[in-house]
Amino acid sequence: MPTYSEYLKVHELLALQCPLSEGPEHDEMLFIVIHQVYELWFKEILHELDRLNELLARDEGARARHTLKRILTILKVMVAQLDILETMTPLEFLSFRDRLESGSGFQSFQFREVEFTLGWKDARALERYPAGGEARRRLEQRLRSPSLWDFFLRHLASAGVPVPRADLERDLTSRVEPSPALRDVLVDVYRNHPSLAELCERLVDLDEGIMEWRYRHVKMVQRTIGTRRGTGGSTGAEYLMRTLNQPLFPDLWAIRTEL
Repeated sequence: MPTYSEYLKVHELLALQCPLSEGPEHDEMLFIVIHQVYELWFKEILHELDRLNELLARDEGARARHTLKRILTILKVMVAQLDILETMTPLEFLSFRDRLESGSGFQSFQFREVEFTLGWKDARALERYPAGGEARRRLEQRLRSPSLWDFFLRHLASAGVPVPRADLERDLTSRVEPSPALRDVLVDVYRNHPSLAELCERLVDLDEGIMEWRYRHVKMVQRTIGTRRGTGGSTGAEYLMRTLNQPLFPDLWAIRTEL
């Protein structure tokens, strides 16, 4: 039987924090650890999203709602971890920022996978990753695959809900767009199908959780580097601001005035 350290590969894990600054600068270790932890959480969220899609495909609504609760809890932990990162002052970050060169969270292919799986798809994002590489291959697969929204609509249809054909047969490589025809259907779901309405509400929770993550992320960047350009070629806070208040599931928000 493996020991605790052997099972978790603790020695290998603890060898992965490699500061590049001279000294090294004290706060670079915190920066590395936090972002490595985020990548682990992204991996777990993708694991849970794939499970969620499988459960919806099998019409196991109760277990799907349970999995959504787990994803939401992980998101809350991720947002809370920004509090730790914000203990680093702008000067402390600038002490090693230049060592990042082109490195940036903007390049996190796992977070792009999360976005694609949730339906926030943009083929232009593929251009940031070398053709033939593992990251590009994974993103291309996610781009072509049904998103969580597509699995959700198929689950509704399987339950007898008259989901418009145009929504069930939409272009899987495109972002989820508002569908006026779908809204009347969703209003009826809320009024007459309690268990499905609860699932809708958990999706709204998820959408809100992603928006909270984006908001806290942009405020952390503004607090740390102000209006400077981001590493990795991004426009920093300016780019992140453009992602705010753009829901993943717009129709679930639009029907609030119709219920």
